Amino acid sequence: MKGHIMAEDLIGKTVAFLLTNGYEDSELTAPWGAVTDAGARAVLVAPEPGTVEGKKGHSQAVDQVVAEADTDAFDGLVLPGGVVNADHLRMDADAVAFARRFFEEHKPVGVICHGAWILVEADVVRDREITSYPSLRTDLRNAGANWVDEEVVVDNGLVSSRTPDDLPAFCAKVIEEIAEGEHPLQTV
Repeated sequence: MKGHIMAEDLIGKTVAFLLTNGYEDSELTAPWGAVTDAGARAVLVAPEPGTVEGKKGHSQAVDQVVAEADTDAFDGLVLPGGVVNADHLRMDADAVAFARRFFEEHKPVGVICHGAWILVEADVVRDREITSYPSLRTDLRNAGANWVDEEVVVDNGLVSSRTPDDLPAFCAKVIEEIAEGEHPLQTV
């Protein structure tokens, strides 16, 4: 069913969204809506309990604190961008370890914009093809990634996009990869 998103594609699946304050609002709300519309349960995971606020004012309740979250409960991970969000997450050891475990468990990961910083910190981009906001190009290349300037890039379960302009393609590919399940080559 590649390329055709159906409402039932993700029934029974649970998707973690890892973020903190300062995220790019649409990079949370668009993928969240896409995966829930496809039948998944979305769970907001953050370093602190309470609520998180996006840079444009969207506020959303935290469902789980990352230090207590178990990757076994999730079928995929989405990492929204936003400079402040991404910078704070890459400095949080529990958040970095949580993201890394998805790669160790061969589970799909979607990352957009500045969200890729946490993947650099988790050391999971070496020899992977990825895109991001252009300012991360050097960081990703220095971490061993093959950075490309494309709307959406899929590399064995790792879905990446550059900016909110890429959200339609990003959301479609995130759903496709999560629907496919574990990817044996999605690893560290």
